[in-house]
Order: sequence, then structure tokens, then C-alpha cells
Amino acid sequence: MRRIVVAGTGSGVGKTTVTLGLMSAFKQKGYVVQGFKCGPDYIDPTYHTAVTGRRSRNLDSWMGNENVVRDICRRGSEGAHLSIIEGVMGLFDGKRATTNEGSTAEISIMTESPVLLVVDCSGMARSAAAIVRGFQSFHERVRIVGVIANRVGSEGHFRLVKEAIEQQCHIPVVGYLQKESDVTIPERHLGLVPSVERGELQPFFDELGKRTSKTVDLDAIWELAEANDLSSAPFFKPKQTYDVRIAIAKDAAFHFYYEENLEMLQEYGATLVYFSPLAGERVPDDVDGLYIGGGFPEEFAAELARHEEVKQSIVEVIESGLPTLAECGGFMYLTEGIVTTAGQYYEMVGVIPGHVRMQRTLAALGYREVMGAEGNFLFEQDRAKGHEFHYSTFIPRTEGKFAYETKGLRGCKKDGYMDKRLVAGYVHFYFPSNPSIVERWLKMCCEVKCDA
Repeated sequence: MRRIVVAGTGSGVGKTTVTLGLMSAFKQKGYVVQGFKCGPDYIDPTYHTAVTGRRSRNLDSWMGNENVVRDICRRGSEGAHLSIIEGVMGLFDGKRATTNEGSTAEISIMTESPVLLVVDCSGMARSAAAIVRGFQSFHERVRIVGVIANRVGSEGHFRLVKEAIEQQCHIPVVGYLQKESDVTIPERHLGLVPSVERGELQPFFDELGKRTSKTVDLDAIWELAEANDLSSAPFFKPKQTYDVRIAIAKDAAFHFYYEENLEMLQEYGATLVYFSPLAGERVPDDVDGLYIGGGFPEEFAAELARHEEVKQSIVEVIESGLPTLAECGGFMYLTEGIVTTAGQYYEMVGVIPGHVRMQRTLAALGYREVMGAEGNFLFEQDRAKGHEFHYSTFIPRTEGKFAYETKGLRGCKKDGYMDKRLVAGYVHFYFPSNPSIVERWLKMCCEVKCDA
């Protein structure tokens, strides 16, 4: 088994560019590559998936425990020659400044994976060795096996950096990417993801892979990536299965789903039926539950607003009591409307009294621990974990019933919206943090199906 973590000394050093370059380069050599992303991010895995042709997966040591991380890594790597795990922020940055919790370093320890450190070498030579040596000595269980020098000025500059690091740190510098390269990853943001999924950036990925092959020693990385087989117990075992059909909104406006969430629904017996609100597709007939995940409906607000039949079909199934979960973008879509940053108002589904207003600055970001409110069919005095990331604010029209209480760095607050069998809010739930959520949801779907 071969896997390697691509980590950075900090955010913005170019680890995503390096990761995508390596994925593309190894795929061009004929290898099957599996991508992983440390942390809860949805966007980078979209890029990994586009490059490798395999669904990238999140490895999150806060939302999931060690066994969850190991099992997802093991299962996701099946059938691949090489797994490349992209880090988050700096190697040792995580939930707290005083521990490794939630960091790339913790993921490397849990998965027993060697680390390839990306260093921004612009404006330095010997000093790069001091940085690498500091990272090497910071935690004894983190195994840094090589370095990629990013943003070097020339091949001569690279040789100086390489000589300094290898002399002082005794690990190989396996290659470089130049500072003035005309091939740089476009700024990653929500609106760019549909372009990635449509294949419009494939020429960019191909060129990045070719450039990487010229200046990075892929054979050396292949050798450094050798790792032990991961042993793990399955992180969940269905007590029983449920013969139900779950409608899932999936298109350019709604596609932020953790892969494990969908797989867990299937493992518990559910058949997943996909439909596209953006393409004018109504909620499929003969379904027993509805899942509308995150995304960016604000980018497609005009198109979504035009599809009156789609919106009406969603109103009908929710008001009939279909067990429904809506997360972030899905929650926004179910409100009465969206006000864009330009001040335009677009009418949405309207089952949640109130509207959302977009803003140019982040409204919320961070991990959330969630406790369901009384009557929330997903919870029974237990908790789940998730993540929140959005640029909009919900403005309720009437006082509604909160779906849950969330706990984050800024304390606790009541949040979300609940009515009948609808649970909606900004939190993206991570089902592996509490598999009972899946079981309760599908059990409710089954009961509704039997009563129909």
C-alpha cells in the first residue's frame, strides 16, 4: 500500500497546486490515484475527483474518531495504486493552538502516512532548511520523508534550497515548482466548482501534470509513499436494513455531500434516487425521504426561482410529512427567498418562513457539535458533529421552532428550523459522528411508507 500526505508549512504555500499536479502526473503515468482531503472542506475534493476520476473523501479527526479515519482511508484506497492526502492549513494547525486535534499532523499519525512537506521558498535558500528542521523536530510521531520546494525563482535557486535542506535535515528534496509559472490553479471558490465538474479545467489539470513531471521526481515520491496496511474495524454496523427510497438533490446548485453520508444511507438499505432542481426535475415519485444538501443556490437563484413545478413538488412532499433533511444550501432553498449581494430577490420554495440575505463576508465558519431539539426525529438525547460555512444570514419572518442547539468556539446557540418531519439548518452533518442519525431517519421513512 502506498499513500502520502501533502502538507504545507502554512495556508497559501501551494499545497493544493502540488497535490493536483501530483495526482495528474501519476495518473498520466497509468496509476490509479485516490484523493483524500484533511478536514471538512467540500471544494478541494471536487478538484481531486475531477483529476483522478475517483470520488475524493474527507478525513476529519474532529468529526470522526481514529477508527473512523482509518476505516475511511482503508476503504477509500481499495483498488488504487497510490493515495494522496491533501492537508489543511499548516501541518500542525487544527482545532486548538495547543494540540494536534483536527490537524493534518493528527491525520498522518492516525493513518500511519509519510508526509511530503511543501515549502514556499521564495526569497530564501538556507533558511528553508531551518523551517524544515523545525517541522521535523516538532512532533516525534509525524514522519516527514521529503520536501517539495514551491515558488522557486529558477533551477539554480532550487539547487541552493535542495543542498541546504538535504545537508541539514537529511531528507530528500524531491522537486520544485517555479514561482513565475504561467500554470497556477484558479482561485478556488464556490462559483468555480461547476466549471470543474463540467470538465472545463481538464486542459489545466493535464498541463499541470506535465509540468509537475518535468520538475518533480515521481519515482522518488513513489518510493517514499510506501506505508503499512491499515487495520480498522468498520466504523458502523447496521443493526437492520430499511427498504426505502431517498430522493437526493444533486446538481451544480446542490452537491455538497460527504461521500460517507451517502454510502451509509445505502449500507442501511436505502436506494438513492437523484434529481436536479436546477434542471427542472420534480421530486421523484414513490420516494420515502428527501435529502437536499449544501451547495450554492445563490449562484443559480434565478434559474431555481423559475422552476415553479419543482418548488411545488417539494412543498407537497414536505407538507405531506416526508422525512426531510436540508443542509446549508438546501436550507436556503427551502426558505421564502434569497436576496443576492446585488440586492435582487428571488423566490424559493417557501416552506420555511423567512428569507436569506447574501453578504460579501463570511457569516459563519467552523466545527459544530449538535444536540437535537425535542421532537427532532434524528436525535434522542445524543449528539452529532458537523461543520458550518456560509455567506448568508437567515432572517425569520415568524418565530419558528429551532431544530437543534449548536456548540462552537463562540459558545452555544439555538439554530435551524423544524416542522413536522422537516429538519433544516446551516450545519452540514457528518453521519459517521453518530450513525444512529441514519438509522432513525430511515426508520421514520419506513414508518411513513408503511402508513401510506
